[in-house]
Amino acid sequence: MPKLADNPLLTTSNLPYQLPPFADINESHFRPAFEFAMAEHAAEIAAIVDSSEPPTWENTVEALERAGRTLSRVSSVFFNLDGTDSSDELNDIAAEITPKLSAHTDAIYQNAPLYQRIRQVSAPEGDAEGQRLHEYLLRAFRRRGADLSASDKAELSSLNERLSVLAEQFGRNLLASTKELAVGFEEAELEGFSPARVESAAADARALGRTGFVIPLELPTVQAAQTDLVSAQARAKLYAASQRRGVGTNDEVLLEMVRLRARRAQLLGYRTHADYVIEEETAGTAEAARKLLFDLAPAAAVNAAGEYKLISDIADGPVTGADWPYWESQLRARDYALDEETLRQYFPLNQVLRDGVFYAANRLYGITVIPREDLQAYGPDIDVWEVLDANGEGIGLFITDYYGRPSKRGGAWMSSFVEQSHLLGTKPVIINVMGVTKPADGSQALLTLDEVTTLFHEFGHALHGLLSDVRYPTFAGTSVPRDYVEFPSQINENWALDAAVVRNYARHVETGEVIPDQLLAAIEAAKLFGQGFGTSEYLAAAIIDLAWHSLTPEQADAITSIADFEQSALQEAGLVVDHLKPRYQSTYFNHVFGGGYAAGYYSYLWAEALDADGFGWFTEQGATGPGASVDAARAAGQRFRDLILSRGASRDYNQAFEELRGRAKDVTPLLKRRGLDGVAS
Repeated sequence: MPKLADNPLLTTSNLPYQLPPFADINESHFRPAFEFAMAEHAAEIAAIVDSSEPPTWENTVEALERAGRTLSRVSSVFFNLDGTDSSDELNDIAAEITPKLSAHTDAIYQNAPLYQRIRQVSAPEGDAEGQRLHEYLLRAFRRRGADLSASDKAELSSLNERLSVLAEQFGRNLLASTKELAVGFEEAELEGFSPARVESAAADARALGRTGFVIPLELPTVQAAQTDLVSAQARAKLYAASQRRGVGTNDEVLLEMVRLRARRAQLLGYRTHADYVIEEETAGTAEAARKLLFDLAPAAAVNAAGEYKLISDIADGPVTGADWPYWESQLRARDYALDEETLRQYFPLNQVLRDGVFYAANRLYGITVIPREDLQAYGPDIDVWEVLDANGEGIGLFITDYYGRPSKRGGAWMSSFVEQSHLLGTKPVIINVMGVTKPADGSQALLTLDEVTTLFHEFGHALHGLLSDVRYPTFAGTSVPRDYVEFPSQINENWALDAAVVRNYARHVETGEVIPDQLLAAIEAAKLFGQGFGTSEYLAAAIIDLAWHSLTPEQADAITSIADFEQSALQEAGLVVDHLKPRYQSTYFNHVFGGGYAAGYYSYLWAEALDADGFGWFTEQGATGPGASVDAARAAGQRFRDLILSRGASRDYNQAFEELRGRAKDVTPLLKRRGLDGVAS
């Protein structure tokens, strides 16, 4: 075991922006670092509580905000690496440390003298952010059990510890089954793949120690390769494997989580876990979230059924869920002259990133993103960038980790290594992660349109973290409700196909030709086609999530069949579509059972209502479209930055949106975008 003095996690990094010294960190550092950091944090809390001085804002709330910096640093490095480069050793550490972290956190929120000191102080006059922090802390302590009896506090801590173990176990089981179920193929079965994509499948097989060709599984039910594979048998193999993930390993895990979450909510005075969670979201109540989903579900199902009939009419045989994406692609090519492989040629990864994502951010917010080749991340193909403001001042660092690998969990996400805070004097270090297939021949990855959109989406989250401008770390960046955090990221998606942006980056990988107007017109014309399927599969997952977490303890105890429960929830909502599965089924619904979206998966749609209406504001400002001026884009971007991106959780979210838009949100633009015009809001 290394000496604590030699542990690079236990001292503030002297690299720019406190970038972790990844080259100096190894797995043996984490256990002692966690133990030291938790003990240090506990001592810092004890110093606040045991102070002989009367409680003040500075010696209580600001001291609490300053406390735990070492633990925050250790946790950010560990959990980021556990998501991007998991190993047996990291899994073992996570299993050991997660319940300890849960108990440590509970000890803080259940500390009666600390709670009492917080109640006795108030923020300085005129400190609106401080006043909001004070209200937040009082509410957070109550919601974490500060007012419970001693016996109830003990039960709550036990529930939290067990739930933390189960969440970690769910993710570990899912990663293991995802790797195990990666689908093997003969080369002849890969008809429809480009030569480079075939070679990547061979490389994926080698990486897993297998022969032949392998397609790793992505996080959702439908796999991107189903769009390209000509063989119905190959598509069926992939689709079936996707739905077997977690079956047999995560069944009892998720059922126990549902029961324990229901009991915890009851213990804290709420009817269900959904009521507990959504009280803190912008939706306000579980019923409001449920109404949004149930209002849209029947119309989405009708649209999806109509789309299924259209693709069935052109198919060469029966169309199953495995075939739906392929024939949808064929119909797009026939009716809209939109060929997925042709599109990819205009979307090389580096070009989209530099000349699209970064260009749009410069156009809107005046920021510049430059490579920092002198700084090292945690592995190959992972780049470090510095983000500069319009005046040349450094804002923070941005790390990009875009290629998939067997050790990386599926999906795409944003996270942070360092968060912005004026109190702490820190600037952000933000990371975006994706799972793009790396070409085995060394060429640039060519992205699908969905991957292009995801690149812009995740950078929207990154902007939320990078442009944060708050005093207190609790409120920094993306530390906002789930149904608001997706608003900036979804707003940023709109720039992917904005006329002024897309022509700057969408250039043919071989000829350099700018994407033709007719291809852009085809994308626009095809926008509504496929919305029935896309909306329905999303709504199905959100409905299942909300159904699980709307159970009382007694109802949760009675559930024995996951499949029956899912089917019943969809039938109640009027969302049963032949050959269409939810985007995520329960045993591989990592957002909900391995991540932080329990009772919150509805939030993507809730935030999309803000996005669809909010982007209308950009259009009204003259910031979008072929005639948009740089000045108009910059002025609109600055206002969005000032009101939304920079404020984190430091102000009321609905007020911020209404100040931007000049009124409360209108769901009509969302309904139009989704092809659901006429549905009641």
